[in-house]
Amino acid sequence: MQYTNEELKQKIDELKSKLDVTVVAHFYQRDEVFDIGDITGDSLELAIRTRDDDSKFVLFCGVAFMGQSVKVLSPHKRVVMPKLACCAMAKMIDGIYFDESIAFMEKHGISKENILPITYINSNADVKAKVGELGGLVCTSSNAKHIIADALKVGKKILFVPDRCLGQNIANQMGLKSMVIGEEGNPNDVDIICYDGFCSVHQLFTLDDIAFYRKKFPGILIAVHPECDPSICDASDFVGSTSQLIQYIQALPAEQKVAVGTEFNMVNRLRPTNTYVLSSTKPECPTMNETTLEDVYVTLKAIDDGAPINEIFVDEKTQKWAKIALERMLAL
Repeated sequence: MQYTNEELKQKIDELKSKLDVTVVAHFYQRDEVFDIGDITGDSLELAIRTRDDDSKFVLFCGVAFMGQSVKVLSPHKRVVMPKLACCAMAKMIDGIYFDESIAFMEKHGISKENILPITYINSNADVKAKVGELGGLVCTSSNAKHIIADALKVGKKILFVPDRCLGQNIANQMGLKSMVIGEEGNPNDVDIICYDGFCSVHQLFTLDDIAFYRKKFPGILIAVHPECDPSICDASDFVGSTSQLIQYIQALPAEQKVAVGTEFNMVNRLRPTNTYVLSSTKPECPTMNETTLEDVYVTLKAIDDGAPINEIFVDEKTQKWAKIALERMLAL
């Protein structure tokens, strides 16, 4: 039977009221899914706030690595997802590719003991665990600069995975030298060696887009996410994480025009006027948009029937080391 969105919302509210469950939704989710979230935010914020929540079940509307982060930090909770959606960036690296990156550095005379790996939170639990085992830690787009600054104090070479753009942008901000694995260069000559991963959504923004908006609206501000290419960040007025973009834009005067380079659904909710998407196409994350209200209803109904679906499991060793990598970040 097909239900309207309003009927689905009513059924979802009824199930939420009777079940020991918290619905969690990332900023990039569709509006109708985001609106039913009991906890909303970016990926790390969601994992931390969910850890402090008392519900037995967490129904996580996002992508798989985010559900894994909740499970790693709160192994006693039962984490289910309406869709086991996959982040394209997180899929670009796994344990094998991570080991190959370490081997690349060793080939150039950098011993494993002199490598400090840092993984962006947009990575799967197996990569976080590999990083944790080698003494490394996790970062987010909002704290990456702080994490890297602290990491440099130990005098080791930093391997930054998987997002080359975030790694390069932070290096540029700090006046550091960086290189991307696969490019010509010697890792001994740089401070940060970046894995060649990226966010397909944030690669959509171009210098032509910036030029178009600056010409059409003189005085417009350009605000972008650090997952964008360094050339885009260099040409922008503000670069910040999801939460930093929200704070920056909502603090602007209502008459100030701003073009934003990040995922469409979030931008669309920021301000009712004078906010534009910095792209000639709709920069919508396809995997974040897989989750529908019907998926949420079906997942809640499965919990109610005593047969939860799409439950997240992390093996004991991976959970241990991924949690260590996350906790090293939280300690800073």
